[in-house]
Amino acid sequence: MRRLQLYIGTERVDLFKDETVSLTQTIKNVKDLAKVFTEFTQTFSVPASSVNNKIFKHYYNFDISGGFDARNKVAASLELNDLPFKTGLIALQGVDLKNNLAHTYKITFYGNTVNLKDILGADQLASLSDLNQYSLEYNYVNVKAKLETTSGLLIAPLLTHTNRLFYDSSNTNIGANNLFYNSGSTYNDNGVLWSELKFAITLQAIIDAIQAKYTTANEYQSSIVFSDDFFNNASNVDFNYLFMWLHRKKGNVETTTAQGGFSWTPVPLTINTETGERILFVSNGSITIDGDFINGLGETKLSITPVGTDPYSIRVLQDGAVYEQRANVTGTQLFFQTEEDTLPSGSYTLEIAADTTVNFAIGNISWRFEKYNSAPDTAGVALVDNAAVFNTDLQNQFTITEQIPKMKIIDFLTAIFKMFNLTAYVDDVGTIVVRTLDSYYSASTTVYNIDKYLDTTTSKVDIALPFKEIFFRYKGLGTILAEKYNQINNIEWATEKYTPTNTQFTTPSESYKVEIPFEHMMFERLPDVDTFINTEILYGVCIDDNSEPYIGEPLIFYREFTPFGTTQTPIAFKETEASAPVQITNYNMPSNSWSLNPATSTSNINFSNEFNEYTLSTDFTGTLFNNYYINYIKDVFNEQRRLTKITAYLPMKVYYNLQLNDLIELGQDRYKINSMKTDLTTGKTEFELLNTILWLRI
Repeated sequence: MRRLQLYIGTERVDLFKDETVSLTQTIKNVKDLAKVFTEFTQTFSVPASSVNNKIFKHYYNFDISGGFDARNKVAASLELNDLPFKTGLIALQGVDLKNNLAHTYKITFYGNTVNLKDILGADQLASLSDLNQYSLEYNYVNVKAKLETTSGLLIAPLLTHTNRLFYDSSNTNIGANNLFYNSGSTYNDNGVLWSELKFAITLQAIIDAIQAKYTTANEYQSSIVFSDDFFNNASNVDFNYLFMWLHRKKGNVETTTAQGGFSWTPVPLTINTETGERILFVSNGSITIDGDFINGLGETKLSITPVGTDPYSIRVLQDGAVYEQRANVTGTQLFFQTEEDTLPSGSYTLEIAADTTVNFAIGNISWRFEKYNSAPDTAGVALVDNAAVFNTDLQNQFTITEQIPKMKIIDFLTAIFKMFNLTAYVDDVGTIVVRTLDSYYSASTTVYNIDKYLDTTTSKVDIALPFKEIFFRYKGLGTILAEKYNQINNIEWATEKYTPTNTQFTTPSESYKVEIPFEHMMFERLPDVDTFINTEILYGVCIDDNSEPYIGEPLIFYREFTPFGTTQTPIAFKETEASAPVQITNYNMPSNSWSLNPATSTSNINFSNEFNEYTLSTDFTGTLFNNYYINYIKDVFNEQRRLTKITAYLPMKVYYNLQLNDLIELGQDRYKINSMKTDLTTGKTEFELLNTILWLRI
């Protein structure tokens, strides 16, 4: 019998001597191909001993104030024979009573990878404030620069939100959205308006922002740090060239509030009463009030006076939420000045936005706090905190977190894992190791022969995969060209349906679907409608089958700059409808492949081998299915594949070192581990094994 110890924090938990404590571990289970972030879980019971009652603070007694909070998981660890074994989290499920007395606590032990979902919760991509370092003003100059840029994490792709584009080199179709550029005044109406385009940000920048937010320094229970195997890997072109379109609403960009571009100069506030609340200041553009500030004993006043008469809008945020707002006001605005007002505790931030540039002189934005000693007619010490010159151009600020699509962070990560058939586990230092399934299995060459530990009294051989076919598809297929493709071909764009070649299954009869919650757009190479010769222009338009602006799911794509060589067809780009267009000769184009050249297009984000939208032929290679799923799927569907269930009693030296990507050897046959469930006290391990069909016998 092994000695098992469970710790919650640093406190050792009492265990039943005869309690079966087992862990089920799996990286990828053939019964649930789309399941991610799964390492191990186990539910078991511990006695309601005096030690455990202290740890769980007599949870059964709801009259106890400040007791154990079962709504939150707590850090825990397992030791085997005094050696560290697993770290994770414990969740209290409940208490069993006997004769009205506490008898057992029911708890669940979770592996650290599962904990990722608990850390992220329901947080949205919009909560990743680190992304705002890439925010910029939404104007002609910046859009043009990001359309032409060849580097950086933020671009403006040739992807329109409302109007379809075309190319006509004749003088018969002159007008808006004709990309043909000619310096002659006859063609001044040609071109795409800058405001038809929106920015896009790399998926790696989103990964970076996740790692920046979820750290112990920000008071999270643990830090999220991904390995550099798949993420954080400059050589991984399959992922690094992917962008997410910052398309939160259909149609035109709606710029929202611009963050105030001024800083506070704090001055200590002294209140000459023994009971007066103290007001604390921080120098990051916000004011923190410790304790409610009641204006009945003084005055709090926010005064804002612009230079000029142009309209502007104001928001006052309390702890990030809108406390008071005013839209399209002019002149001086005063806040919090009546004696009936109470200014609650919190951190207050001022935000100002306008459609034109609004300037503020020194002293024209101020917070004033006055606290009276006893009565309103007895003045105390006041603070006037004048802002510096505030002349930031507030016109049309494009704040990343306010433009990024609505999507939960956990759903974003899950989608990436499903696309690239990734797996994850937490290493000894807390890093989340992310690898493709193929690379995970190939990372180990260790083989354990367990013949002498095998329980031969019982075993079972099952069919490996309880599905007759598997569908791989994107959830978002609603843009006009993708929808037309579906209608014409009676099959969804870029969807893969896999069934074994020349095989008709009668059993099993079920189908399985792996669905990615992203939009998958079909892009269009523009021909010259005058000459019927294709241009070098590939673009996208986000409209539906009725030619109406479309929102859909979050759209991801590859950035293309030079499809072949270094020459692109020049396009006409306009600042205003009335202005003459400028010529742009190099620009970012959206694509479903990281290379439009068939000779190098070894990676694309189609599941099926669709035609190349640029060459208009079926010369794409390297689909998601072929690059990341086919080895595993074909292996599982092989007619020789079996799911073998055995029991073995593993010694500590084997079990302690055994990894899920190691091979198990029985006689002359070798197996991959599909799952394993081990009684930690006895070493009894129930294996689900997949036979390796092809391996070199020496």
